[in-house]
Amino acid sequence: MTAGAWTADVVAILIATGAVTGFLAGVFGIGGGAVLVPVLYTAFKLLGVPHDVLMQLTLGTSMAVIAPTGLRSFLAQKARGAADLDVSKQLAPAVFFGVIFGVVIASAASSEALRWVWVIAGTMVAAKLLLGRDDWRIGDHLPKSIPITTTAFLIGIVSALMSIGGGLFLISLFTLYGMPLLTAIATSSGFGPVIAITGMLGYAWAGQGVAVPAYSIGYVNVMAAALIVPLSLLTAPLGVRVAHALPRRKLEIAFAVFLLLVVGRFLWSLSGPL
Repeated sequence: MTAGAWTADVVAILIATGAVTGFLAGVFGIGGGAVLVPVLYTAFKLLGVPHDVLMQLTLGTSMAVIAPTGLRSFLAQKARGAADLDVSKQLAPAVFFGVIFGVVIASAASSEALRWVWVIAGTMVAAKLLLGRDDWRIGDHLPKSIPITTTAFLIGIVSALMSIGGGLFLISLFTLYGMPLLTAIATSSGFGPVIAITGMLGYAWAGQGVAVPAYSIGYVNVMAAALIVPLSLLTAPLGVRVAHALPRRKLEIAFAVFLLLVVGRFLWSLSGPL
């Protein structure tokens, strides 16, 4: 992949994606990987990235983008005093080690296997957004227990395999145990930097010695990340304001539909030409 391959259209798409990514990070307490992965996958495909590293490069670069975006979103939420920092301290170690394990799996997995992870997990998340209710409860507070720690570890693994900030799963976990929705969003945003920074470094390390495109450090493409990050940092606080000011149901439905479109895109690529 040469510098000349970076066409104006691809550059414009990546810059615009940064704005959407930051906004969604603020609104939903997610890192924005749900938007980044399909866009980066398509962009790298257009740029001629080899099939055997296409999905890994997509995931690693997405992590590099959501690291600063997730941190910006968390700081904006923390400034409002909405995050439960005790829960963050309780689950962060399990999520951290889950991400490391997930990167190891991803580095050895095929592009097809990683797309199947997206298809299955993306469908489950979309179903939760469409059918789930905020008043579903398992308990009144999040317990300190082996099952909860194990769940956090698994969330870290899946987040690394999908290159997302984990908010889609963590918010569901928190609200099932009685945490108010806005507190759950703010608290989950604190896990974005943990997942993304760990994942970014992990993918950069895992891609050492592998034939990757120009402007890449391992499985992290610096050029693409540099195009996306600036606007994502600017729009994350706007998303936080929207999350605290507007009803969420229509946004949840729209996001679920988007996830199903992504799932359909990957299913098409799995059943036909790449």
